Amino acid sequence: MEIINLGSKSSLVTSIIAELRDVVVQKNRFLFRNNIQKLGQIMAYEISKILPVRTLEVTTPLGTKKMQVPLDNIVIASILRAGLPLHDGLLSYFDKAENIFIAAYREYYSETEFNIKFDYFAGPDVQNKILILADPMLATAASIIKAYQKIVDKQAPLQTHIVNVIAAEPGIENLKKVLRDKDVKIWTCAIDSELNNHGYIVPGLGDAGDLAFGLK
Repeated sequence: MEIINLGSKSSLVTSIIAELRDVVVQKNRFLFRNNIQKLGQIMAYEISKILPVRTLEVTTPLGTKKMQVPLDNIVIASILRAGLPLHDGLLSYFDKAENIFIAAYREYYSETEFNIKFDYFAGPDVQNKILILADPMLATAASIIKAYQKIVDKQAPLQTHIVNVIAAEPGIENLKKVLRDKDVKIWTCAIDSELNNHGYIVPGLGDAGDLAFGLK
């Protein structure tokens, strides 16, 4: 498993993350969604650099040209509802991709203990395809792990990329325990060190779903 932190150096990524974290800027839901969508586009571009390639012969008005282009047998899987803006960003660049949608929620047993429940799952198989699994907040990693296990059940993706906006170190450690032997790349734009008692990233940015679409 490999971790790629696009926010490790100052760039457009860190500027966008700064706006996403800002409690004043967050009041503009359109801007919040648009910023997450932008990060999805940036990560799609970065992922495209390491995809397997195929040779394409292109005819121009003046001749032909052989070009190396990334394979486009991609499946984008997103966890609803927070994952929708990130999904839109990825899909706007990988516009030929197939899609998986997962409706998940936390079922609390106590104020701080919960289990991840799936209400809805729809999408194609991922055998020999490039799987991109998107969820903006990688907190405990419970939802990502459960979604990954359900998607790849008895299937073998060609590549797997887990995409998020902000990751927490405890969530990354949980992923390492479960996926340590898997060829999986984790793409993030920021890594925070802590989770609070409710399993939210600190300082993070709050509840991405609520900020993007309103309170549940």
